[in-house]
Amino acid sequence: MAGRRQEALLDLLVDEPGWHTATRLADRLQVTTRTVRSYVTALNGTLPETTVVASGPGGYKVVPDAVAQLRGAPSASSQRDRMHKMVRSLLDSDQNVYHLAQTLHVSDATVNNDLSRVRALVRAVGDLELIRSGPALSLHGPELARRRLLTTLVQDELTETTFDLGRFADAAGQDTISSTALAGFRDALAERLISMGYFVNEFAIADLSLQVAVTVGRVRRGKPLESFADPADGADGDDRDRLAHVVGHLALTTLDTELGAGDRAYLASVIRTRVVVPDTARRPAQVPTDVDHAVRAAAEQVGREYAVDLTAEGFLTRLSLHMQNLVQRSKEGAITRNPLTKSLKSTYPMIFEIAVALVGAIGRRLDSRNLDLGVGDDEIAYVTMHVGGELERGRTREAQLSATIVCPGYYELHELLTSSVTRSLGDDLDVANVVTRLDPDWDALQTDLVLTTIDPPAPSERIVRIRPFLTEADVDRVNAAASRLRRGRRLRRLRSELRRYVSDEAFVLPLPDDGSEAAIRRLGGLLVDHGVIDAEHVTDAISREAMSSTAFTETLAVPHSMSMTASRTALAIGVSPSGISWGSQRVHVVVFAAFSEADREAFQTVFEQFVGAFSSPERVQGLVQRVHSLPEFLDEVTQLIEE
Repeated sequence: MAGRRQEALLDLLVDEPGWHTATRLADRLQVTTRTVRSYVTALNGTLPETTVVASGPGGYKVVPDAVAQLRGAPSASSQRDRMHKMVRSLLDSDQNVYHLAQTLHVSDATVNNDLSRVRALVRAVGDLELIRSGPALSLHGPELARRRLLTTLVQDELTETTFDLGRFADAAGQDTISSTALAGFRDALAERLISMGYFVNEFAIADLSLQVAVTVGRVRRGKPLESFADPADGADGDDRDRLAHVVGHLALTTLDTELGAGDRAYLASVIRTRVVVPDTARRPAQVPTDVDHAVRAAAEQVGREYAVDLTAEGFLTRLSLHMQNLVQRSKEGAITRNPLTKSLKSTYPMIFEIAVALVGAIGRRLDSRNLDLGVGDDEIAYVTMHVGGELERGRTREAQLSATIVCPGYYELHELLTSSVTRSLGDDLDVANVVTRLDPDWDALQTDLVLTTIDPPAPSERIVRIRPFLTEADVDRVNAAASRLRRGRRLRRLRSELRRYVSDEAFVLPLPDDGSEAAIRRLGGLLVDHGVIDAEHVTDAISREAMSSTAFTETLAVPHSMSMTASRTALAIGVSPSGISWGSQRVHVVVFAAFSEADREAFQTVFEQFVGAFSSPERVQGLVQRVHSLPEFLDEVTQLIEE
C-alpha cells in the first residue's frame, strides 16, 4: 500500500475528480512539484502494469478502477487470516484444536500459539470468553456480543479498503447476502429516513450496512436476537417503533429475510445512534440537557484555549446531536469506523487535536453519568469533520492572498481581466486593487502579489507577468507564485520558531526504546529541569496520550498536554535511529511540546509544520541516520519541509 503522503495525494484526487496541475497539488499538500511527481511515480509502481494516476496536458487525475484495485488489495497476514477463520468457526459452533489445524492446514502447535491471540481478541469485545477443555474449544457469551466480535473482524479486514458493499456482504453475511440486495436496502432506507425528517450520515450508513449484513447473516444461520433493550435514556418510544417497523419491512422486501422483534429493535437503535440526526428545520433536536450544556461549555473552553471560534449555534446543535449519539455508542461499546481517519489525522493534525480536546472536555463534564468516552481515533475523526467544517467557514477568506492587477486602461479590458482572474483564482486570491496607469508606482503596490500585463522595472518573486486575456498558463504561473509565497512564509515562520523554542539541553540522541510513557517522562523531565513546566504538566501529557496516540505519522510523535500552562513555549526533541515503540507503531522522532498561554499561535505553526515535515518515512529514515546534533537536526527538518 502507498505511504501516507502518497495516500493524501490519492485522497485529494479521488475527492476532487478531474485534472489537477502539479502546482496546485503541491500547494495543497505543502510540497514541491517534484515531490508530487515522485508520489505519482510511487503510486503507479504499486500495481504491476497498472496506471493509478494518469498524467496529461491538464496535470494529473486518478483512474477509478485502478484505485479500487489498489485499495481493495488484501493486506492481511496469514496469521490474522487464521485467527479470523478460527473465530468465525467458533461463532457458529464448538470446535476441536486438531480439527482446526487440519482445516487450516497448519500444525497443532501453530493453532495453540494462535489461540492466545484469539482469546485476547475475544476478551477485548467484552461479554465473551473462549473456554478450552483439552482439545475442545467453545465460545461463551450472548448473541449481541458475538455480533460485535464478527463486526470487529470485518472492520479489521476492511481497514485499508474503500467502502465496498460487496465486501461487507461477503465478509459479514458469509455468502448469504448479495451486494445488490444490500445496496437496495441501503438506498430504500435512506429515502425513507429523509422522508421522516432526518439527515442521513453517508459515512455512518456504511456501518449500518455492515450491521445489517451481520444481522441477516446470523438470522439466516438460526442465530436471531431474542430481545434487545435499547440503552438510550429518555428515547422517544414512538420514534423507536417507527424505525423498527421500517427496518423490518425493508429487510423483508429487499433482503427476503424476516427479522424478529429483537433484531428489529437492535437495528433501529443502530440507525438512531449512528446514521441519522433530525433535520432541525422539520423536527426539534432532542438532546438531553446535560449533553447540550456539556458540549457548549466544552466548546467555549476549547475555543478559548486554541484561539478558535466554536460558538456558532448551528455548529453547537450539530455537535450536540453527534455527541448524544456518541454517548449511546459508548454505552454499547460499539465502534464506528471512519474511512478518513488516517488522512484527517496526518493532514489536519491541529484540527484533530482540537477534536481530541473537545471529546475530552465533554467527557469530563459528563463524568457523573459514569461514561467512558475513550472512544479511539475513528470517533474522534468524526468530531474532526465537524470542527474542520466549522473552521473552514471562517478560514476561506483568511487563506486568500491579496493581489493587485496592473492593466493599462483600454475600454473595458481591465474589467474583463479582473473578472477572469476572480473566476479562475477567486478561491486563492482577493483582488484588492486594479491599477490602469501605464506608469504605476510599483513601490506603492503592497499586496501579496502583483499581476501585471506590462513589464515591471525589475523582476520580483511577487510580481507575475500575465496576458491581457488570461490563459491557463497564466493561471499556472500565478498559482506557482502563490505557492512559493505561502511556502516561503511557512518556512521563515518555522525556522524562527524552532530557533526560539529548542535548546541543545533539550535534545536527546539516541532516545532509548523504552516505550511512549518513558519517552514522555524523559523529554518532559528536561523541560521540568529548566523550569518550563512542572511535573503535573508531564502527567497531563501522559493522560492526553491515553486518549489518542500522538503518533501523527509513521515516524513522528508529538506528545503534549492539552493545557497551555508552560512558563514559556519550548520543545524537547528525542531521536531514535532504530525506532521507539509507540502504541501499535514505531516512531523515530519524538517532540515533547510545551506551550504557554501567550504562544497559542506557535502551537499551530510548530505542530502542523512538524507533522507535515515527517510524513515521508523514507526521507525521515535518512534524516535520523545522518544527524548527530541539534543544529544538524534543524537543518535536516528545514530541508524536509522545502522538499
